Amino acid sequence: MNAQNTVFGGMIMAKCDRLALVVAERHSSHVCVTVAVDSIHFRAPAKGNDTLLFNLSLNRSWGSSMEIGARVTAENSYTGDVRHIFSAYFTFVALDENGKPVKVPAVSTDNDTQKRRYEDAQIRRDSRLAMREQLADHNRNRHD
Repeated sequence: MNAQNTVFGGMIMAKCDRLALVVAERHSSHVCVTVAVDSIHFRAPAKGNDTLLFNLSLNRSWGSSMEIGARVTAENSYTGDVRHIFSAYFTFVALDENGKPVKVPAVSTDNDTQKRRYEDAQIRRDSRLAMREQLADHNRNRHD
């Protein structure tokens, strides 16, 4: 807790990263590493008497990488009030025994929520790759 009696955001992020790792390794059956964290949003503070509820979902995979979405809610243990406090998207890469990227299974979509998450994950990935290319172009063209 900090001086405001709220939970440190970094602690929530670290727990989400650890839980997302479990999701990635269970899906891929390989050691995985975090390669990116996107769209981190702290929506509301978690207070000292809140119970944090972590929900993670494997949204999509591409070759050796996977996106896992994290959503954290805080439940007041006395009133039952539930608030969405945090969300983020973690990208992991599966590695073989030599530390090289290895192909992971595709993600199946069995309902509308999974289909939406699957499609949204591609939009986020396209955005990440486009930004990476734009920054590379910008840095190649700098004259300092």
